[in-house]
Amino acid sequence: MVDNNSMMESGRCSECGAKETDGFSCYELFCFPLAWEHNDPELYALHFWLVSCYMIQHPSNYTVEGHKHLVTLFTNAYDNDGDNDYILKKNRERVTHISKITNPLPNKERKRTLRLGRRKNAIENIIKWKEKIRDELN
Repeated sequence: MVDNNSMMESGRCSECGAKETDGFSCYELFCFPLAWEHNDPELYALHFWLVSCYMIQHPSNYTVEGHKHLVTLFTNAYDNDGDNDYILKKNRERVTHISKITNPLPNKERKRTLRLGRRKNAIENIIKWKEKIRDELN
């Protein structure tokens, strides 16, 4: 099974190792809260954490330099209890020094290396996810 950002092999993501859930890939599960946040300001306030947690676990979406930038931004935002304004400001300051952030290769040509291990619960799960990612970055 192939979707926009995941390569599933035998029911598992080839990059983060997550199992399919109810036939959905990790990317498809990631997209649900992305859609829900448009109608929920409290959920939208966690947009950076949702996206960065997913992207840190799926580095094939970025160049090496872009991924390092994201990890640094995530770590600093987490350690400084950064709100969205802080995160956006720091991101704008740093991206001007990076030539290319996203991986220019087509999805099927990206090298993936296995790395890491419902609406009502989305906010709580994103917060837990960001804490888990921060712990793994130590």
